[in-house]
Amino acid sequence: MRLQIQIEGAQHQPARVPILCLHGHPGSGEAMSVFTTQLATQFTTYAPDLRGYGRSRALDGFTMSCHLDDLEELLDQYQLSQCLVLGWSLGGILAMELALRRPKTVRGLILVGTAARPRGSHPPITWQDNLFAGLAGALNFVWPGADGAIALGQKSLFRHLIRQHTPTAYQYLARQGAPAYLRMSRYADAALVNAIRAGYNRLPDIRDLHIPSLMLCGECDRHITAESSLETARALPDCEVHCYPDTAHLFPWEIPTQVNADIHRWLQTHPDIWQPLTPAPLTPNKP
Repeated sequence: MRLQIQIEGAQHQPARVPILCLHGHPGSGEAMSVFTTQLATQFTTYAPDLRGYGRSRALDGFTMSCHLDDLEELLDQYQLSQCLVLGWSLGGILAMELALRRPKTVRGLILVGTAARPRGSHPPITWQDNLFAGLAGALNFVWPGADGAIALGQKSLFRHLIRQHTPTAYQYLARQGAPAYLRMSRYADAALVNAIRAGYNRLPDIRDLHIPSLMLCGECDRHITAESSLETARALPDCEVHCYPDTAHLFPWEIPTQVNADIHRWLQTHPDIWQPLTPAPLTPNKP
């Protein structure tokens, strides 16, 4: 499947490998702007809508492996022989899978709120959670970041997604979170649910990913717990970790400045992963 994609950034800088940015569930390429707006000042970023999300419509059921087939086609379509991959939540799982499938292509991983053996600690959902989430979402869509929307959000399901209920976080929810949720297909939801029920676990395999990795997680994440993210970080041979206190699964929208600063610092300390590999010069045959 040809994915719909947003391409931004410094295409005039061929001396840097591009960054493929993969969204979560629900999500879209547009929802990755919290990262791409900053990264695109120095890199070319590719942010696709995965199959069944955003503008990449799914017409039938599919499995999680179809996402990887789509991403491989995207790499071939844009002739991306080398790249870094940034993945948030589901996108982080796909980032690790893509690195395992295409080890010569993926030079480094930026993993956000994700895990190779994802586990959650989400409490039971009540009808009040759903009611207040609907009211908060509707009000926030009309007036992003309004005090009333935040007050309702703190009583709703949003309290499990966000710890720091700031106007900035709610503006991201309104402008990118809500549209992504409304566009997500039932086929995409079913593909993820079936994979989780099957007991997804790639911890033994990611030990073979000998590339620099950065793991970012929220201390209070209930969807993919910090413990499972840290477990993944320990399994990766070369992984730096930042676990942010008093944040949840949507922590990039809670503390975007801090998150982007840490990504920038990590990239600066690993210039070898974003400088393209050049073929070795040919050695003339000796007589």
